[in-house]
Parts: sequence; C-alpha cells; structure tokens
Amino acid sequence: MIRQGNQTMLQQASYSQPELNAMFNVENPPTMQLPQGKMRMIDRVVHVSSTGGKYNKGELIAEFDVLPDLWFFKCHFPGDPVMPGCLGLDALWQGMGFYLAWAGYEGKGRALGVGAVKFFGEVLPEATTVRYHIHIRRVFIKGIVMGIADGEVYVDGKQIYSADNVRTGLIPVDGMNAIS
Repeated sequence: MIRQGNQTMLQQASYSQPELNAMFNVENPPTMQLPQGKMRMIDRVVHVSSTGGKYNKGELIAEFDVLPDLWFFKCHFPGDPVMPGCLGLDALWQGMGFYLAWAGYEGKGRALGVGAVKFFGEVLPEATTVRYHIHIRRVFIKGIVMGIADGEVYVDGKQIYSADNVRTGLIPVDGMNAIS
C-alpha cells in the first residue's frame, strides 16, 4: 500500500472504473488526482507495472469507453464528429500522473510537455474503446517528481497516435513554485 496524503492507495496491477471513482472521491481527495467528470479520459487501468514496456522501466495500459453521445462529439465538429487529438494526449499525461502516484510519489499532477506527437488515425463516435499504452523512460526528482515516457493511443486495436517524451510532474502540494 502507498500513502497518498491522508489516504492509502492500494498498489495493485489493475483498477476498475468503480475503484478509480472511489479512489478519487472529491469529498476526501488524495494528494494525487485524476481529472473528474468529462475531463477524465481514463475509465480503467488494465495493467500497471514497474517493469515492462519498451524500456523495461515500467508501463501503464489504460482504457476509455467511447460512447456516441460523448460531449466532444457534439462540438468537434458538427456534422463531422471526432474526438479532439488533445484529449488523447491529455490521457497520456493523466496516465503518467497515475503511474507516478502508483509508484509511491506524492504531489499534484501537472502536464509538463511532450516532445513529438504524430496523429495517423482518429476516434469516431462508432468506436468502442480507446487504449493508452505508456512506456516509462525515466523518473527523477529535482524540486518536483518528473516522469518521462513514450505513449501510444489505439482505437479498437488500431494504433492512431504516438507521442515521444511525454512529461508529467507531481508538484508539491503547496504550489507550482517548485518548478522554477
């Protein structure tokens, strides 16, 4: 078990949607958080490990259920609905933040950047599942905890994005001043 603020996070190999919902209860938030409501792009973590991945330094595989009435299909784009690519990238940042907390680090998760992103497919309303695969490259501490990973996004088993050097930080609870 990992202590997160005033809560204990049970370190396990996967987390269902109800487990994630219970873990990130707004009334009793842990130190590490995933976005809630419409901005959470992860419905479940199907695998997390401190080994494995392309670099054998850890990996996280998470999924998101696609429903045709999701909020972004209504506005991006009317008559030509597609999930915004930035939401898939945000899911990689969310997953990396989850991994860092799972690994025992504490702080508030923040996206810190990405090296390169390539889009070669899209998520349409008729899709069923988006899968995110994060390959941990490095985790280090220098004022903040920073994780660097490469990621892939799949829709219904077909790879549609790749991202290199996805950077997520866990900043101290007292603020962003530690980044500078």
